[in-house]
Amino acid sequence: MNQLPRLILSRDHLFLGTSLKELARSAKAGALHRVRQGAYVDGSAWAALKPWEQYRVRISAAAETSSARTIFARHSAASVWGIPTIGLHHPVQALTLQNDGGRSRAGITRHYADPAGLKVYRCEGLLVTDRVRTVLDLAAFTPFVEAIAPLDHVLKADRKRGLPAITKETLLERADAIYTAAAIRRIQAAVDFADSLSGSAGESYSRALMHVAGFEAPVLQREFRDEEGLVGYSDFYWRGVRVAGEFDGIDKYLKPEFLKGRTAAQAVVEEKLREDRIRATGAGVVRWVWAELTAPGVFERKLAAGGVPRRRPRGAL
Repeated sequence: MNQLPRLILSRDHLFLGTSLKELARSAKAGALHRVRQGAYVDGSAWAALKPWEQYRVRISAAAETSSARTIFARHSAASVWGIPTIGLHHPVQALTLQNDGGRSRAGITRHYADPAGLKVYRCEGLLVTDRVRTVLDLAAFTPFVEAIAPLDHVLKADRKRGLPAITKETLLERADAIYTAAAIRRIQAAVDFADSLSGSAGESYSRALMHVAGFEAPVLQREFRDEEGLVGYSDFYWRGVRVAGEFDGIDKYLKPEFLKGRTAAQAVVEEKLREDRIRATGAGVVRWVWAELTAPGVFERKLAAGGVPRRRPRGAL
């Protein structure tokens, strides 16, 4: 994630040597961006942020302008923890400890949580639900296809943040003590399906969409070798039809940790050569991008055209 821009708060206008009217005029002119009432950021800095980074700024702005203690939850807690989620237009979400059905106020959607046993952490200066509660909430209250990426992520150690992996047993033990029977069934299905071998949120989302569409479960991170040695690992592989599947996320062509000193053009060429070597082993390759995952029917048709098999009906097993 890029360095997030500093918040400019209306309440600090005297220290900033400006007035409330001047802040409003700057926002109207585009020099500042109004994140929410009482909170601005530099306009050009805001425009340079990715949507998920803008969401993270909105969370910080909500914390700075809230008059009450705010415990962020669900997608908002995931954003603070660095847990990937699916979708770009989530509301800022927090907890209320009063059992009044939850409510939305001042641009924050609030969900009731029983304070008994609630674990709250301070992360990046903000109060958030712990990682277990965060991903369980997402599994309980978001669609199955969106719940898998957060779960896959926490099954692995987050080395960047120095956070340990969470086991499936830990997740299910905590679920039993918090949720309704219906929510537990949704959590159980998502946790059972989750897999630490997933390499990215895009791969997790792809796998969940495959499952819902009725495709056969692939092998993850399948090794390919040829006479020159290791070719690499495919994101997905269907042994029976010898087809490899590759989610082509833009990160591998932009982020330094993926480029490893190469230019984006060099990375594209190397990826094409890698695919050619995989095809030379006799395997087919199906490749897709984010846009094809989010366009209704496109991903399913692409897999079918590439020869990816459907699961057999239960009665045919």
